Amino acid sequence: MDRFFKLKEHGTNVRTEIIAGITTFMTMAYILFVNNLFLGPDGAGIPSDGVFFATAVGAGLVTIVMGLFVNIPIALAPGMGLNAYFMTVVLSSNGAVTWQAALGAVFISGIIFLILTVTKIRQMLLVAVPESIKSAITVGIGLFVAIIGFKMSDLIGIKLNGPVEDFTHQVPGSFFNLGLGDFVNNSGVQLTLIGLILIAILMALRVKGALLIGIVATTLIGIPMGVTDVSGLSGASWFPNVNELAVGKLDIMGALKLGLFEIVLVFTFVELFDTFGTLVGTATRAGLMKNKEEGEKKIGKAMLVDAAGVSAGAVLGTSTITSFVESTAGVAEGGRTGLTAVTTGVLFLLALFIAPLAGVVPSAATAPALIIVGVLMMGQVRNIEWDDFLHAFPAFLTIVLMPFTGGIANGISAGIISYVVLGACSNLFTNKKVKVHWLMWVLAILVLCRYIFLGAE
Repeated sequence: MDRFFKLKEHGTNVRTEIIAGITTFMTMAYILFVNNLFLGPDGAGIPSDGVFFATAVGAGLVTIVMGLFVNIPIALAPGMGLNAYFMTVVLSSNGAVTWQAALGAVFISGIIFLILTVTKIRQMLLVAVPESIKSAITVGIGLFVAIIGFKMSDLIGIKLNGPVEDFTHQVPGSFFNLGLGDFVNNSGVQLTLIGLILIAILMALRVKGALLIGIVATTLIGIPMGVTDVSGLSGASWFPNVNELAVGKLDIMGALKLGLFEIVLVFTFVELFDTFGTLVGTATRAGLMKNKEEGEKKIGKAMLVDAAGVSAGAVLGTSTITSFVESTAGVAEGGRTGLTAVTTGVLFLLALFIAPLAGVVPSAATAPALIIVGVLMMGQVRNIEWDDFLHAFPAFLTIVLMPFTGGIANGISAGIISYVVLGACSNLFTNKKVKVHWLMWVLAILVLCRYIFLGAE
């Protein structure tokens, strides 16, 4: 084992790596419960057992491959934000886009991602898009996810003459009637608030696995409150029902016939920046970038695994599988090699045997985790150059249009177009020369064509 993972060379040992792997699993295992909120029956419509199986097996296998093939302490699982986008694609289509076709779009984006990685175009795009827009994408998705958490928990909603209504109701003239939920009579809202405060305290105290601990604790608290329904555990099979799996049910031809170009583009685009930042940031923190040449080789191999994982996840029945920033928790515990990732992957596979518990967790227990994830993703706002309007305006549009319009694609599109326009005007009418990469022009033209010929969402 020492020879295979080169433990001594990286200044670590088996015990340290295993503890690091367990730590990483604890910090990201919440995805086992949260992913069903987006992709399950109340979200995109995939059977709960199918979502749980795809999440556990997808995260487990791809993470193990990352550890064995790249020898790097990075774990992967269905990404937050992209699973939310997956849900909105299905729900906003009014039945035109099935979850099978959406999985087909994810699979296609994985193939494109793989091609972009092999041909080095991926690296070019990372240079072409300004850092401010990259950061703004993360922030915007964070707000998008947080709003879903608030809405799912009924913490906020549209307030008419009576109680708060479902956020999805299209009520004319109700924009400024948003209000807080019923904290007095709604036990689900009460439980959400308890969970939110609990997780916030754990995060503030830097407790490892705060999100998972918070979800589990909130679920247990919900039992005497009547929110958590444990009746389904009686006689349940402690393994996902094979008749409800979504393995191989993706509809690639359906995705192609529907012309889901924009959807594929968003999956690819968001994953592009999210993965790069996570891979480089985690590798740097683990000290793997000290040797630049060796570090870049590892990152290149990691990108291939990550890209292949996107399509693999679609085949299994889940949205985009991506590198998780929570991997830094394992690195902080001393994880330096692929043994950390392998340990995390094995734990995800073992999680298959707790499948019924995922169905017990109420939305009031997972919603606080979504809101906290929004807080964490907001941290990227510090990397935006707010003093430079050329960067501030596109970043602002990217951030606010995602939650305000309910479309991640709208925010990205506005950010790209506005940056290209402002950059071009600066070059034409001022002495301040702005380097606008030719790929940004290509992206801007593609976005304009999309809105001109296909219309807005």
